[in-house]
Amino acid sequence: MKAEEIRGYTDAELASRVAALEEERFRLRFRGATEALADPLRLRSIRRDIARLKTVQRERQLAAGR
Repeated sequence: MKAEEIRGYTDAELASRVAALEEERFRLRFRGATEALADPLRLRSIRRDIARLKTVQRERQLAAGR
């Protein structure tokens, strides 16, 4: 996921994507505690995608506050 395509999302889309990725991250962490994951690096990419989405959300909050 690139920052350019994330900036094209609406605020509602950003919030729904963050929620979906956090749900997926929770499920993978839970499954990883009980069994070996097929793709353990997926956790890293999910975490970074969440960070990118939240960064864009914060940029919009700061821009709206000015």
